[in-house]
Amino acid sequence: MKSSDKILSLPQLQNLLGSWRSQGEKIVFTNGCFDLLHLGHVDYLEKARQLGDKLVLGLNTDASISRIKGSDRPLQDEMSRARVMASLLFIDAVVLFDEDTPLELIKAVQPDILVKGDDYSVENIVGHEVVMARGGEVKTVPLVKGYSTTNIVRKIENQVKPN
Repeated sequence: MKSSDKILSLPQLQNLLGSWRSQGEKIVFTNGCFDLLHLGHVDYLEKARQLGDKLVLGLNTDASISRIKGSDRPLQDEMSRARVMASLLFIDAVVLFDEDTPLELIKAVQPDILVKGDDYSVENIVGHEVVMARGGEVKTVPLVKGYSTTNIVRKIENQVKPN
């Protein structure tokens, strides 16, 4: 399978979810911007995938990131980010979403397990009510300390500043 085959529209994803569910697969969902892939991302996503059978990643579009993080972001366009994320073995599907939060996507996906990093509390995770109302689980996984896209960007900026 080519990594680009794992980048799906919502209708394509819903068809695949139906197939996975008919086989008894447990669906895990997480989301984010994933602007510069780093160790913290890889560790977090690998842990998320270990919670179930299939990992669906909701990826913010460029417009969504710009609204949330400012006009200087994203650093990489959405299809580049989607392709990089889809290349990870432990990600089974990538779907883009244009809203500021993944709530509508979570309602559509109806994951068995919703996951975020432990910098969130369960009650602050968008969509936790949706997942819990249908008997699903909401979990946090430990993050690798010291890794963030913002920190990487700051480090690069500091290295290229003229003296």
